[in-house]
Parts: sequence; C-alpha cells; structure tokens
Amino acid sequence: MKTIAKPLSALVLLAGMGLASTAEAALFARLGGLAVYDQDRNITWLANANYAQTSGYDTDGGMTWQTAKTWAEGLNIGGYTGWRLPTTLQPDATCQSQSGGDSYGYNCTGSELGHLFYNELGGAAGSSIGTVHNTNYDLFTNVKSSVYWSGTEYAPLPFYAWLFSTFIGDQYVDVKVNGDYAWAVRSGDVAAVPEPGVMGLLGVGALAWAGAKARRRG
Repeated sequence: MKTIAKPLSALVLLAGMGLASTAEAALFARLGGLAVYDQDRNITWLANANYAQTSGYDTDGGMTWQTAKTWAEGLNIGGYTGWRLPTTLQPDATCQSQSGGDSYGYNCTGSELGHLFYNELGGAAGSSIGTVHNTNYDLFTNVKSSVYWSGTEYAPLPFYAWLFSTFIGDQYVDVKVNGDYAWAVRSGDVAAVPEPGVMGLLGVGALAWAGAKARRRG
C-alpha cells in the first residue's frame, strides 16, 4: 500500500502545482489568437484593439458612441456573439479623483479598460500604453494610444459617456457624438478548457489512480 500511495501522492501534488501555476496567469489567448481571456474579471477581449478599422467597418476606427455600441453588439468572432463595449464602475474608490459621486482621472482599476491597462498590461499613469507595458501587451494587436469608449453612459448628462485613455491612463467623459475608438469585450470565457499541460498531468494522475485501484482489487 505504501509503495502505491507515495507516487500517487506525488502525481496529485504535481497536478495541483500545474493548476496553481495556470491560475497565476491572468490573460490567456483564445480562438487561435483572435481573443484574450482575462481570468481576473472573467471577461474576454477582442485581441484586435481596432478591429472596426481593420475589418473595414470604419475607415479609421473612430466612431460615435452609438455607432461603436452597435458595432460591438453585432460582432460574431469565431462563432461567438454577445460582444459589447467595456463597462466603467461608478463610483470607483480606486480612482485618483472623486467628486460628487463621479470617479475619474488616473488609476481607475474598477473599470474594465482601467483594469486591463494597469493590472494586466502594466500601464502607468501619465504614460502611453505603447511605451510602458509588460509582455501581455503582445497578446493584442492594433492597440491605439488614444481614447476608447466605454459602454457606460454618464448618468447626470445622458448625451455623455465614459471613456478611457490608453495614451495617459486616465478616465473621463466625452460627448457621444465625438469619434473615439472601440475595443470589444464579452462576459465569460469563450473556451473554458484547462491548459494542455495541466490536462496531461491530470490524465497521468487519473491513470495512476485507476491502476492503484485495480491492484487493490487484485
């Protein structure tokens, strides 16, 4: 019994370590690189941050808020629909500036774009994401150092909506008729399957367990 239990325990521990190392990484490429899953927020980003332009939907990707919203909601990427503009949390205690229930300025990580900019891509307040970022940045293409729409309207003035600047990392509002960029996201994971390495470890562990069980019966 002891000679069986020891290697089986080691395999289970190894599989557990594989799962833990996977859990530490927050971003995962999905759909053959077309999308990126953010494990922290359980949302999936379109990997192409200016797909509206590269797909031919818009000449440069700068669209009014309503046009951007309609574009995102009509996407079908790899057979997946349900895309939208990212949300902005209000109020958000992480923001540098607070006034009358409005949260804005730098370090707003409560919003989906702010979380991506600061927590996942390693952006810095006052710096362009194209200049200051970590290796997760390479999972994306056509990231503009500019202004991206949020799908969250500005409650006090409905003709305004929130946005996020990847040029300097701040959050504020803009008139909906202005032409800003759009980065589509959707809730959940488009391929919630364990990484191949972890699946292999779990498979070995399962075979060892089955073998040990068969020996006990014999």
